[in-house]
Amino acid sequence: MKAAVYTRYGPPEVVRLTDVPTPVPKDQELLVKVYCSTVNRTDSGFRSAEYFVSRFWSGLFRPKYPILGCEFSGVIEGIGKGVRTFKVGDRIFGFNDQTFGGHGEYLIIAETAAIATMTPSMSFEEAAALTEGAHYALCNIRAAKVAAGQNVLVYGATGAIGSAAVQLLKSRGAHITAVCNTRNVELVKSLGADKVIDYQTQDFTQIKDRFSFIFDAVGKSSFRQCKPLLTPRGIYISTELGKNGENIFWALLTPLGWGKRLLFPLPAISKDDVIYLRDLFEKGEYRPVIDRLYSLEEIVEAYKYVETGQKTGNVILKMTAGSKASIA
Repeated sequence: MKAAVYTRYGPPEVVRLTDVPTPVPKDQELLVKVYCSTVNRTDSGFRSAEYFVSRFWSGLFRPKYPILGCEFSGVIEGIGKGVRTFKVGDRIFGFNDQTFGGHGEYLIIAETAAIATMTPSMSFEEAAALTEGAHYALCNIRAAKVAAGQNVLVYGATGAIGSAAVQLLKSRGAHITAVCNTRNVELVKSLGADKVIDYQTQDFTQIKDRFSFIFDAVGKSSFRQCKPLLTPRGIYISTELGKNGENIFWALLTPLGWGKRLLFPLPAISKDDVIYLRDLFEKGEYRPVIDRLYSLEEIVEAYKYVETGQKTGNVILKMTAGSKASIA
């Protein structure tokens, strides 16, 4: 099978397309023919190892799992002994940042992993993009214990995480102020934001509103910068470590008091979370935003685009002609 392989950490160019053996499912495992995957911040982070700590999961000196791709959608082509909940021919999707594999034509995944069957209304492109940004957003929203009626601010509302966060917060009845660039103001409004601030024309830190929760989905603000905008017991969460890793320090210090807090929850995803996101999709309360589609042969270009920081929503990687694009 063809796969995008990397054997050392570094820039997008360390990834190369090559032929590798098709994997064989063991007990309680599924063999999935991948139709679509995504190229995202999770894949880029593990590939570059920009944060050295990631190597404790992916391999200290070289990658343990040479085929990245944490999101995927596809069709089950084989099952191992003991599989009970899926069958050959099922269309499935899911998330796997433990062993990855989505950037190959086939992958192996345990039937107990964070996967679920696709609904008839889902395209392979939509299903592949349903979990990465959304599960990061969901983890942080849950940590902040957002309730209906609360004022929340989402900074960076157009990426995979931010665009998902706006929709997930809306489904919980929050009042959302979103910050984005000029060209995406109308898009963010359509996702459910009650108020949109264009950071290219307005300084969001100067607004008079106060928020129970501020979520920086791109890691470009700071706790000090946003603290004046928080209510007396408001919560700030960023997707990044912050300058010199300061968010770890604040996450340890601020919960000790009774005032404004910075939280740094570790992301996790379960099968129940995937089903929850699928149910929101079916109810029309969450749709992944899709920016561009690339072929597997164009994966280096896809990585380069993702790392410009200018993508809107998700970048899809199409594996086979059978996936038939449905997104213009």
